Amino acid sequence: MTIPPLTYRPSSQNQRVQGFEVPGDEAPRIYSTDNLLDPAEMEQLIQATYRQIFHEQQMLKHHRQTQLESQLRSNQITVKDFVRGLVLSGSFRRLNYDANNNYRFVELLVQRLLGRQVYNHRETLCWSIVLSTEGLIGLVDRLMNSDEYLENFGENDVPYQRRRILPQRDRGEVSFAHMARYGTDYRDKLPQPNLRALMGPGFTGPLMSSPRWSWQKNPPKVLTQIWLGLFFGGLSFIAILGFIVLTGF
Repeated sequence: MTIPPLTYRPSSQNQRVQGFEVPGDEAPRIYSTDNLLDPAEMEQLIQATYRQIFHEQQMLKHHRQTQLESQLRSNQITVKDFVRGLVLSGSFRRLNYDANNNYRFVELLVQRLLGRQVYNHRETLCWSIVLSTEGLIGLVDRLMNSDEYLENFGENDVPYQRRRILPQRDRGEVSFAHMARYGTDYRDKLPQPNLRALMGPGFTGPLMSSPRWSWQKNPPKVLTQIWLGLFFGGLSFIAILGFIVLTGF
């Protein structure tokens, strides 16, 4: 018997009501295939989808899914199918799923697929249970087949961050594209660089946590040469100036 998903209550209604703010720089641009697109507009839609799913720091040529792009251009799949293919690609799994725990990955996936932040820890726990029991494919299908996704994006709209502007605020929240793709727990597990190896085999000074020099013991050679040149140049200038003053030239 399948256990029903854990229920959660929205902590804010802002994600599900129409906005009254005047469209400006923070208003999202909606990309859709509801109208017939020329090749240039289709390319913009594809780039917008990559930007939403992979974000700017992951938009590399190596991560492009050319087969999915070809199917989308020839109307063999919908935008929703294209989004699903990107999320289930090996590149997205390696860069986001493998680099996070279940809680952090659920928050990230809700941001990129539903266009909002998770309501509370109970929602995070709900989708984490789905991820643990049904796997990545099951979680993606649950989110993309939900009423919330279909009501806001349907089959032909690219997901986007919704309702960034909150009441009584001049500016919206930080965009999801500017947030780190992994949590601090994974960052702390990353291997630390060998600072002594980076400094070179001839470096014998103390290692520091910041890229500063040990001026007393081992200053850089180029700076030593510059300092000596300025020192002896200054002495020569003083000697010439004194000679001119004494001789009256």
